[in-house]
This record gives sequence, structure tokens and C-alpha cells, in this order.
Amino acid sequence: MFIRSERLFLRPGWPEDWAELHAIADDERLVRNLMRAPWPYGPEDARWFASQPQHRRFPHFFVTLPGAHGTRLIGSVGLTHAEDADEVELGFWIARSQWGRGYATEAVRAVLGLAATIGHRRLVASHFVDNPASGRVLEKAGFVATGEVRARFGAGRRAVAPTLVYATDLAGAGNGDEEEVMRAA
Repeated sequence: MFIRSERLFLRPGWPEDWAELHAIADDERLVRNLMRAPWPYGPEDARWFASQPQHRRFPHFFVTLPGAHGTRLIGSVGLTHAEDADEVELGFWIARSQWGRGYATEAVRAVLGLAATIGHRRLVASHFVDNPASGRVLEKAGFVATGEVRARFGAGRRAVAPTLVYATDLAGAGNGDEEEVMRAA
């Protein structure tokens, strides 16, 4: 599965991407904001992540920036089954060298469209309390803070820390939802 947005190309990871992934993800300031990535982030972690198979209902993508000489890996975005609840969770990260350019919001919006198409009706996402920039990305993409705070383990922090929970409802988002089709008729 591939997604093209205005400026980005989202594609599956391939095992040969590990070195480029490691070069941008071996950054403590980045990894401390991620739930599952360990710190230090070693080559074996990048090899493992780049070789993960796709799941039809929970796809994940490398975020790449097309250019005159090919594409450059700048992050990742995807869906997963939430570990601590029966929910579909969105996760994302963008390389620190690319922060502040709107790439995270654009990638998240692209995956929201796909999530609706494959039948998801609601997504959740969260961020550590001390990382408000991710909250701004989620809000710009249409997520709403639920007011819930969850204590979650961050592998990069090697500690439990409070996270703020966001959610968005996708039903009727032009994804074949029968109620939306009936209103349009």
C-alpha cells in the first residue's frame, strides 16, 4: 500500500531501509517521545522495524520526501492495535531535522483517509505530556483531546510517564458509510 499526499510519499518499509532509518532515528530527543522505540536506538532496532510485515487493517508507512534524486526517509506513521485498550491507535514521528514544516500533520491526515477507507470508525492517539508539539499535530489533523490521561511506558524513556489521549471519529468521512451515502442521495 502506498499513499501520495501533496508533498509526501508514504510507503511500506523495506529491509534495505534500515541504515537510513537508523541514521535519522538514532536521536535521543526524538526517541524519548516514542512509546515503543528503545534508547539507545541501535542498528538491530532499525533492521527489525524496517522488516516488519504489513497488516491489512493496521498498515504502517515510512514517510518519504520526494526530490529530484529520489526519495528521502523523514519519518513513519501507522496504525496499530492499542496495547492497553481495544482501540485502533495512530502513531507517528518525523526526523528532528524536519520538525516545524507540517510534514507530520500531512502524513497523519493521509493515513486518516486510508483508515476510513479500510473500515476503521474511530482512532485514538496519545503523546507524552511534555511533548505538546505532537498534540498540536493531532489537533490540526482533526483529533480532539478526550481529557483522559494515561500512564504509559515509554521504551525510549525507560519509564512510565503521563500521556494525553486524543480521538477522532471517521464514520461518514466519505468511506462508504451507509448513512453518509443516504444523505448524499
